[in-house]
Amino acid sequence: MIYQNSIEFAKALDRTDPLKTFRNQFHIPKHTDGEEKIYLCGNSLGLQPTNTQKYIQQELDDWAKYGVDGHTEAEHAWMPYHEFLTEKMAKIVGAKPKEVVVMNTLTTNLHLMMVSFFRPTKKRYKILIESDAFPSDKYAVESQLKFHDIDPTDGMILWKPRPGENTCRMEDYEKIIQDHGDEIALVMIGSTNYYSGQSFDLKKITKLAHDKNITVGFDLAHGAGNIQPNLHEVGADFAVWCTYKYLNSGPGSLGGCFVHERHANNPDLKRFVGWWGHDKSTRFNMRKDFSPIPGAEGWQLSNPPILSMAAIRASLDVFDAAGFEKIREKSEKITGFLEFLIDELDNEDIHIITPRNPEERGCQLSIQVKNADKTLFDKITEAGVVSDWREPDVIRVAPAPLYNSYTDVYVFVQILKKVLNEI
Repeated sequence: MIYQNSIEFAKALDRTDPLKTFRNQFHIPKHTDGEEKIYLCGNSLGLQPTNTQKYIQQELDDWAKYGVDGHTEAEHAWMPYHEFLTEKMAKIVGAKPKEVVVMNTLTTNLHLMMVSFFRPTKKRYKILIESDAFPSDKYAVESQLKFHDIDPTDGMILWKPRPGENTCRMEDYEKIIQDHGDEIALVMIGSTNYYSGQSFDLKKITKLAHDKNITVGFDLAHGAGNIQPNLHEVGADFAVWCTYKYLNSGPGSLGGCFVHERHANNPDLKRFVGWWGHDKSTRFNMRKDFSPIPGAEGWQLSNPPILSMAAIRASLDVFDAAGFEKIREKSEKITGFLEFLIDELDNEDIHIITPRNPEERGCQLSIQVKNADKTLFDKITEAGVVSDWREPDVIRVAPAPLYNSYTDVYVFVQILKKVLNEI
């Protein structure tokens, strides 16, 4: 598409945007004067859908009305509540419904998955992870290695950008697999890097690892609701994600988990278990030995928090109505417009560290500002932009397709231009 650097062009794109009405289904933060802020921080916390309060209130009303009988008598019975989320969540991550479950939080799920899928031996005991993975992932990996009495300095292999670069090269991953494949027990990569915004070729990562009999898992914290990971087709062994970023389920809300169907009935997989993962038909016969539900549901521990799930259901209904293909199509278009406008600044101090190829990124652009400090970010914030600062010099900006407009993007760049000229 050929972009133009004008507010008229941005408004024209908004008028023809097939998703334009979905903006009205979210609460947009406002200034004290009532004007809407430019919210470009869905990569950190997504906005609240307008129907979320109604969905949660329904469960509060049913709790008041039924008490414990709400498990079976509520409008959306609590006993199978997580099942109301499964099909729509499976569409978002490209999986079969039986491969997906909403449960726990991201790092809890990551630990549960590594209990099952990181099974080190004397020869094959290392974990490969990208060097600038989100800290929680690195902490989890390090602690799993220590749990198995493996020194992380020996047991963790880091996939690093080359000197002077900000993103990882696939040929370097291939070299690691080629050189160390016989030592690696698990590849655990973030599908979309939180800092650079780089999205990886999940299918190639998985195939190269599987060719060496290495287990593969992905953290989709910045991928779910942003890119289409196609987990079933990719063939990953497992994946985990949160729902409060691009999936708009509220701060600290539940996470999701994927386990490929080839593992659905594997009796040799060790796992930490709880009663909600037990066979539904005998779950309440309390004296039965544990019998896991086939598929991802078998990794559940406890009965889930319904109020959090209600918020997730509210958001998933919006996603389902919009259609993820249209969401992804707009994502590429609106982020491309943002990229074009930043380039139009023609400022040698500005550098986009996120890949230029739309297939190698989601909606986030990470803007590096040479010689800047947080003062720049603070001034942008004072001007009404909600974005995200990452040390030492990066502003993360993520125009979410469901609620951001092309006008948002245009106005943000004008504010950035003005602030840059003032400092």
